[in-house]
Amino acid sequence: MNLPIYLDNNSTTPVDPRVLDAMLPYFTQKFGNAASRNHSFGWIAEEAVDQARAQVASLIAADPSEIVFTSGATEAVNLAIKGIFESYRSKGNHIITCVTEHKAVLDSCKQIEKIGGRVTYLPVDANGLVDIDALQDAITPETILIAIMYANNETGVIQPVREIGRLAAENNTLFFSDATQAVGKIPVNVTDDGIHLLAMSAHKLYGPKGIGALYVRRRNPRVVTSALIHGGGHERGMRSGTLNVPGIVGLGKAAEICATEMHHEQRRALSLRDRLENNLRKIDHSLVSSADAPRLPHVLNIAFQHVDGQALMMSMKNIAVSSGSACTSASLEPSYVLTAMKLSNELAHSAIRIGIGRFNTEEEIEFATLQITNAVNHLRTLSPAWLMAQDENT
Repeated sequence: MNLPIYLDNNSTTPVDPRVLDAMLPYFTQKFGNAASRNHSFGWIAEEAVDQARAQVASLIAADPSEIVFTSGATEAVNLAIKGIFESYRSKGNHIITCVTEHKAVLDSCKQIEKIGGRVTYLPVDANGLVDIDALQDAITPETILIAIMYANNETGVIQPVREIGRLAAENNTLFFSDATQAVGKIPVNVTDDGIHLLAMSAHKLYGPKGIGALYVRRRNPRVVTSALIHGGGHERGMRSGTLNVPGIVGLGKAAEICATEMHHEQRRALSLRDRLENNLRKIDHSLVSSADAPRLPHVLNIAFQHVDGQALMMSMKNIAVSSGSACTSASLEPSYVLTAMKLSNELAHSAIRIGIGRFNTEEEIEFATLQITNAVNHLRTLSPAWLMAQDENT
């Protein structure tokens, strides 16, 4: 067992060696520009991009022509929300989202509000789930987009995506889902789920950083989204710029591996997650977030009363976990996701997020159990609040 142990796979994943092997030739021997149509270097690059487009599409049951390559999920989210608002503004200016969305969604919606849009931010219950009846009530004739993530990046809770898709269809509005954490981890089928736009990123599924994709439905209905980046008309005019061929090849290979190995990885990750969760639940006054809701098989968000999450992470030098989203880890504020789920600020501050990955082992899980348990017990001996609570119980 090599130390430190990486258990922050929601933040990013290591590149699978098979993905790296597929990418390497496209940095050197096969370095052509996929838009160069006059020689073999360009043809080879274009062929690799086409293959990757088919691999990504297959993972989510889409058509290859519906895949638009981006620099990552954040760009895909921005392209979906801002592009739809611009394209459908003549129909309406109302967007519905959720308070526990990733910051890429929330900040994009805030920008929409600045330019005349109206956004409804749905609350969630104690498990982090949106209420379908509340969503139905929020839809108006002016609603052009529902933006609800597939699975939460902090808690792993899986939203009722098919019900949301059904509502969108019944009300003639579009449904966009940030599926960055879900794609490659659980089956995602954009047709069955009723999704019209979907964002994903390679580095969450053992591919390289700096490459992602946006699915944009082409029929029933045909979705039109305005470009954010102009200059050359690449990617069907939706995202101009020279294609990142090595990155695209890596995303394609990562998608292919996930499609082939997903069911085995689901069972394995769930077994490791459940073992760790059951062990940590034995610690007094621990709380697992979204425990009573459908969750991604590899995600565990757990809080320990009267223990500061930052102090807990600092005391575990051989384990890499996080206190929430990597995109907001510099903030001293408690997780807005957990506080939206009605956790107190104190309990939200005490939570850590554990993301189990493809390369984690049973031995690492047992080591993590011991390290976390010892760290929690040690920090509680230094906590006046914990000692006072113990005195009150005796």
